[in-house]
Amino acid sequence: MKLKVCGMRTPENIEALAALNPDYMGFIFWASSSRFVNKITPLLPNKIKKTGVFVDATIDYIETIIKEHKLQAVQLHGKEAPEFCAYIKTLDVEVIKAFSMKEAFDFKSLEPYEIACDFYLFDTKGELPGGNGYGFDWSILKNYPSVKPFFLSGGIGKEEVSQILELRNTDLPLYAIDVNSKFESAPGVKKIDELEQFKNELYEL
Repeated sequence: MKLKVCGMRTPENIEALAALNPDYMGFIFWASSSRFVNKITPLLPNKIKKTGVFVDATIDYIETIIKEHKLQAVQLHGKEAPEFCAYIKTLDVEVIKAFSMKEAFDFKSLEPYEIACDFYLFDTKGELPGGNGYGFDWSILKNYPSVKPFFLSGGIGKEEVSQILELRNTDLPLYAIDVNSKFESAPGVKKIDELEQFKNELYEL
């Protein structure tokens, strides 16, 4: 099970987080976000996949950002069509397609995306496309019909460790945990000590 930390902004905070070796580090390229990145991001160790988060962006914009920031993964957090996702896959990046979850979710809506992306990401349906700071009912996932690995997101903090470990021991293809706002002192500024503790508990170190 991988760990993704999203919503990074400041060079010092990015450097401190990189020392913890998360598997993915996310940068938000959606101008309406309080964590929007408008400067060139620093290079990361190769083992940390630099991930750009986009919301209904144009292909030209995504292609430009991939090149400028040397992205290894793209997370699509809007209403992107399967054909759009499939094209982004041709740009030599991993494609993570996000879906907003609420009390009921029609998993059949995933079918057109099965070959169009590498991973799904399940986040809480809220006012914003992401970063709302609260979770959804994970029991919905018992109806997950696919074998495609997925990221689990949405208000995940230290309190969810035991639930995550339980979920990891099921047959669900849980690939990664995605955290953001629950570990912040301000938008885009992560509490590195709390993330280190979370990672240690997550991997039962």
